Amino acid sequence: MREDESETEGEPRTADELTHTTESGEVRMVDVGSKPDTNRRAVARGEIRLTPSTIAAVEADEVGKGDVLATARIGAVQAVKHTWETIPMCHQIPITNVDTDFAVGDDRIELTVAVETTGKTGCEMEALEGVTTGLNVVWDMVKAAEKDADGGYPDTRIANVEVVDKTKRRPDA
Repeated sequence: MREDESETEGEPRTADELTHTTESGEVRMVDVGSKPDTNRRAVARGEIRLTPSTIAAVEADEVGKGDVLATARIGAVQAVKHTWETIPMCHQIPITNVDTDFAVGDDRIELTVAVETTGKTGCEMEALEGVTTGLNVVWDMVKAAEKDADGGYPDTRIANVEVVDKTKRRPDA
């Protein structure tokens, strides 16, 4: 059972069963020391909506700041490795693999990040951090092209960020 699940797999905990707070309401990191090491994998996905002209510039490698997808891939991997530093109650876990995949559409770029670890706690936060940071890097790289006359970004948005798969199995299984 994961530290954030109730006795019934998949059912959310009630307020009095929350794992990151004490009975008095103080925030704490969950103690996972007694849990067995388990092979874990989490996959997250999200997208950034862009104008078709920006998408064309990304595909033609004509963005002034450089190769958008290569830079976003590096940002995503870096974010995965540093999740424990940015999310206060996350454990520092040994990342054994990170895969990133971009799908470029007419008006969007979708990023999927898969993270693997062998340890005592899951890696879904790492996958989510990889997706959100990778998409933020895309935005940073193309913001000049996306900006309107008033300096806003009416057609640009990051959306649909979610965990799409999560697995765990004992190493000896």
